Amino acid sequence: MKHLEEVIRYTRPLTLLYVEDNDEAREMTIMVLEDFFDNIVIARDGEEGLERFRREKIDLVITDINMPKMDGIELCRRIREEDELIPLVVLSAHNEEDFFIESIEIGVSGYLLKPIDIDRLTALLHRLLQSHRFMFESRANLRLMHTYQQAANLSCIVSKTDPEGVITFVNDAFCDISGYTREELIGQTHRLVRHPDTPRGFYEALWSAIKEEKRVWRGTLRNRSRTGRSYYLDALIMPVTDLDGRILEYISLSHDITDIMHPAKQLQNALRHVQNPLLVYMKLADYDIIEEFYDTATFEMIQSGVAEYLQRLFGTLFEFDRVYSLGNGEYAVIFENPDEAASRREMLDLLRTYQIIIRDDTIDLGTFEYDVSLLMSVVTDREKILESARLGIKQMMRDGRRFLIADGLAERVRRKAGENMATLALVKEAVANDRIVSYFQPIVDNATGEVAKYESLVRLIDGDGNTLSPFFFLDIAKKSNLYHRITALVLERSFAALLWTDREISVNLSLKDAEHHPTRTRILRLLERYKAQASRIVFELLEDENVESHETIRDFIASVKQYGVKIAIDDFGSGFSNYRRLLEYEPDLLKIDGSLIRHLIDRPYARSVVKSIVTFAREQGMKTVAEYVEDPALFEAVKALGIDFSQGYLFGRPGPLAEDSQRSLS
Repeated sequence: MKHLEEVIRYTRPLTLLYVEDNDEAREMTIMVLEDFFDNIVIARDGEEGLERFRREKIDLVITDINMPKMDGIELCRRIREEDELIPLVVLSAHNEEDFFIESIEIGVSGYLLKPIDIDRLTALLHRLLQSHRFMFESRANLRLMHTYQQAANLSCIVSKTDPEGVITFVNDAFCDISGYTREELIGQTHRLVRHPDTPRGFYEALWSAIKEEKRVWRGTLRNRSRTGRSYYLDALIMPVTDLDGRILEYISLSHDITDIMHPAKQLQNALRHVQNPLLVYMKLADYDIIEEFYDTATFEMIQSGVAEYLQRLFGTLFEFDRVYSLGNGEYAVIFENPDEAASRREMLDLLRTYQIIIRDDTIDLGTFEYDVSLLMSVVTDREKILESARLGIKQMMRDGRRFLIADGLAERVRRKAGENMATLALVKEAVANDRIVSYFQPIVDNATGEVAKYESLVRLIDGDGNTLSPFFFLDIAKKSNLYHRITALVLERSFAALLWTDREISVNLSLKDAEHHPTRTRILRLLERYKAQASRIVFELLEDENVESHETIRDFIASVKQYGVKIAIDDFGSGFSNYRRLLEYEPDLLKIDGSLIRHLIDRPYARSVVKSIVTFAREQGMKTVAEYVEDPALFEAVKALGIDFSQGYLFGRPGPLAEDSQRSLS
């Protein structure tokens, strides 16, 4: 979708005021807007919208027209009286000429018709952002400047110059960090505080950006105080222009990052100057525990003690400059990367050996001894060397490893991120164009051989007509707001299927779905709508160890059971399944995990586990379902164990559910 990624990048940090009196329209529109905005302020009529606008910092307004108390046109008029620049978008099901003429006179920025079309919304937001991006940045920077001026003694630095670069204003924080008085600074240029080691070309590029291109410059400045001390600033320098584009002055907003940036800056500079670097990036394996357990002084003593220990340890064998102590329990060492492949392998083997030595070693910190344990990420490829090394640490923290050669990891992560974005765009398009569909797979009664139930399974139809299983898109969707929209579509279609068959319909539901309040509300509404058929719904709970509230899950189960709904535990016998959950949820069915069913014939252990599950279920009055039954011999083994139902390709693949789909599979 054209401009989608760019629009989302700029709209995410903005605060949207959305005004709509219709509950259903508001709920559906918010589902769309949440893909673009992290911060949405909601009002239910014009009066409330005006009050929220005055109380909160709003960047964009989208409002309905016909509302009680104060309509959208009047709201836009009142807002425009107070703010001449804020974008105003009118959202309406109406297209009467009078509305638009009046809105044009007010200065409305754009129009959208209900229901919102994502392509039109994206195009409108892109146009507004192109027109108002400078305004957004200017407002943000002015707010920052105001904040910095108020917090002058908290390391916030503000300065202004005339078009020639002569300083016209500095705040107290600028004076404190530079060591110069305000009288000594006013009338001078920033050359007074520039560090002499900064290349001349750096400032030429900076002035080209703000003076010739008239754009905001962001970056890190290295300055020198009156006493000769170096300090670093995270700076934003912005030209302020008149309506004709003439520069009136420059404003700089920055804060002191010397303590956190100085070692990292040195590391980056060293990497640029070493012709063939081999980077060893390390992190304390138990950093989170140390940070939580020890006080600040002890924690700093551990970090500095480990740095000294690494300096001594590596110095016994390798030639290198220094150990960079980067904070957050992280360290780095740069070696010269051997030209010969054999020498490089030998060096990597030595580093692995040293990593083991470090793990088994203890350092004396005076008041106590500390057992050192480090994760070690090694990069020999110069391309994005530091980014790959840091990503290597993150990967080891996820995987539980302690040593990793992270060559090319940054590029692989970038490529994977691109694939994820493409998948997300595919899902978004499928949702927008009604190409999220439900397929149904039969579940057979083992005693009669007839279809007793259907399991509802989500599928995505791509633009070429290909049918994709959840494997290709659902995990990515879970990382966005699209997941709950997919769940809503699956629920709607699964309940509708009750009218096409007299069999039960099983619907997969994660415990996170059950914890999600809008999803629970939607389910209860569907149960009311299909009250006569609700007793044929089975919710298959997909377990998750990260449940926030088991009480919420229990209340949800109790609520749906009042409609005759049955509860199944999916994939029982693997993952997070345990008998304690059965006591909490009191399910009606257990779906025995396919990894156990597949090995009923060739692995006695699997057979014993399944047999124990069946025995327990029978004693508790629960039915059992065998998943992934794909051949007759396995079906006979399933029946022999007394399992009640079977599901698998032996009986049918997932597909659309037709009204005449009821059939016997005996």
